[in-house]
Amino acid sequence: MKKILSIIFLFLGYSVQGQILNPVKWSYSSERINDKEANLIITAKIDKGWHVYSQFIEEGGPVPTSFKFSPSGDYKLVGKVTEEPKPVTAFDKNFNMNISWHENQAIFKQLIKLTKPKTTVSGTVEFMVCNDEKCLPPTELDFKIPVDGASKINPDTLSNKVSAIPQKTNNDSAQKKQDAIVKPAQTSSSAGSKHASETPVSTSFWGIFIAGFLGGLAAFFMPCIYPMIPLTVSFFTKKSGSRAKGIRSAIIYGLSIIIIYVALGLLITFIFGASALNEAASSATFNLLFFAALLIFAISFLGAFEITLPSGLVNKMDEKSNQKGSVGLFFMAFTLALVSFSCTGPIIGTLLVDAVSKGSYLGPAIGMFGFSSALAIPFTLFAIFPSWLKEMPKSGGWLNTVKVSLGFLELALAFKFLSNVDLAYHWGIFNRDIFLIIWIIIFAFWGLYVLGKIRLVHDVPLNFISLPRLFFAMLILGFTLYMIPGLWGAPLKSISAWLPPQTTQDFDLYTNKVSSSAGDPPATAVKKYDGLFHAPHGLDAFYDYEEGLAYAKQVNKPVLVDFTGWSCTNCRKMEASVWSDPEVLRRLKNDYVLISLYVDDKTELNDTEKYTSVFSGKEITLLGKKWSDLQASKFGTNSQPYYVIVNDKGDKLVPPQAFNLDINNYIQFLDSGKKAFAPK
Repeated sequence: MKKILSIIFLFLGYSVQGQILNPVKWSYSSERINDKEANLIITAKIDKGWHVYSQFIEEGGPVPTSFKFSPSGDYKLVGKVTEEPKPVTAFDKNFNMNISWHENQAIFKQLIKLTKPKTTVSGTVEFMVCNDEKCLPPTELDFKIPVDGASKINPDTLSNKVSAIPQKTNNDSAQKKQDAIVKPAQTSSSAGSKHASETPVSTSFWGIFIAGFLGGLAAFFMPCIYPMIPLTVSFFTKKSGSRAKGIRSAIIYGLSIIIIYVALGLLITFIFGASALNEAASSATFNLLFFAALLIFAISFLGAFEITLPSGLVNKMDEKSNQKGSVGLFFMAFTLALVSFSCTGPIIGTLLVDAVSKGSYLGPAIGMFGFSSALAIPFTLFAIFPSWLKEMPKSGGWLNTVKVSLGFLELALAFKFLSNVDLAYHWGIFNRDIFLIIWIIIFAFWGLYVLGKIRLVHDVPLNFISLPRLFFAMLILGFTLYMIPGLWGAPLKSISAWLPPQTTQDFDLYTNKVSSSAGDPPATAVKKYDGLFHAPHGLDAFYDYEEGLAYAKQVNKPVLVDFTGWSCTNCRKMEASVWSDPEVLRRLKNDYVLISLYVDDKTELNDTEKYTSVFSGKEITLLGKKWSDLQASKFGTNSQPYYVIVNDKGDKLVPPQAFNLDINNYIQFLDSGKKAFAPK
């Protein structure tokens, strides 16, 4: 148990930065010994302050470095992978065991016996890297090592970022285009740039935690949890023997709830992996699965069926809860989690879907930490202060109203994920108008349900309307009325982040009015991808990086590169709340060449434009992946929105900006970029 807790808190200590952390650089080479034997040499160059773990670590500790070689008839492995120099070994109190690791540099060698004079050995290396403050998630990298008649290949010529087998492009122009896109990431950045990129990550974590906490509070008032409070409190007050012992038991019980749900969040992370989480927000498969999951959860809460776990598992946990001491309390908390799954399952599923879709590695764990905290605190407090039970509202039909209300809310959220897929693939089905109509209908029915005008299968007759129910219905119906002007193009700034872009609106009376008030610059000629994308507020934007830079050189203006995405809620919020400001809009129109690059777009590139990324080693076949590769390789970040002011050569002029709703800050950002641009 202690080791499990140590691993959980070790990963919770890791905070994802906007800047991409890559403290280990891997290189691969081969060393021919004779005609029949060769050494595969895998070298890890480790940044100062970081360390990579040895292969030889006992089970229960951190993830050791390991290698897998693809089977082939061209060679046979002889012995095991060796490592040098001798690793540093010390006792680690977090894992309660001796741990071995490498600093600065580690060289791993695998002897092979050749059956052919030349071959290529492929495989994967899995490793975990830590410093004194945090650990990065375990990473798995692919490699290919050519083995031929050469005596030795210089390890420095190869990198984990690129395959050792040369990749051919279709023509020289494509190669030049690739080289312009995949420049190595810049490791130096100003403090302003770093701060700009870290801010949205911190904000996202707080948003995930708050969403989890609110979900936990909602779960607390569900029919399968709320009535259990008196029984739980009775257990602690009667079985503990003394008040002090009862308080201690209650605290252990609450902490056990938190540990169980945080472990669930970490399990989701390990199952999906870091790369899958980062791609989830733009993946059609993930978004369609999220839509289907939320739809099922919503239908369950509306009363069609209940999602339950196997009774055998529940009974087994219940038996273990009879044990004495902390172990019994832990399994008692586990039993609560299992028994209440029919109510909490859809809420947990919704929170995990939202956290995974944000692409944050720690998102699921943080969401579950917020959820479990909200669930554990009331149980613990009521056990410590049992007299508070007298003030609790009695159970009744209102508990089912809470459950059904969450069903309506999850139904509305489900269409957000379906809209993400529609936008990325340009289906053109769920434009802003259709999306708003669906939401207006859902929230209108929700309001009528709360008023008792609609009854579902598990509802009891409503003889009167209480004041809380009346005010809640007024709030829902008021929000419904608020959305109606959006059908004619009203910006609806408070929910703009959740809506499809304003440019998908079929009937828009608002955008034309705003555009004309800011003054229209001369329209440019037909641009690449012009039919697929439309800039907000009538802005004249480019959607191809090189084309935009060429135009900027022609008109002698600085460039604002807008890294955005169809599924980026903060991007829509910035466009609706900041870009719509007359002063910001005037500067964007008159002072800059705007290049908007959608990193999650699924448009396939022409064959001549496809390439293998030098930065990631991946095949770039989609337009969104091209711009995502550009952002990561050239500007060293993969978060959106991300705004970079450059000259016509692509050189940064001022520190970039990320999500920040301060209009004055954005105006200063634009003004500083214009000032830094040296007119020719």
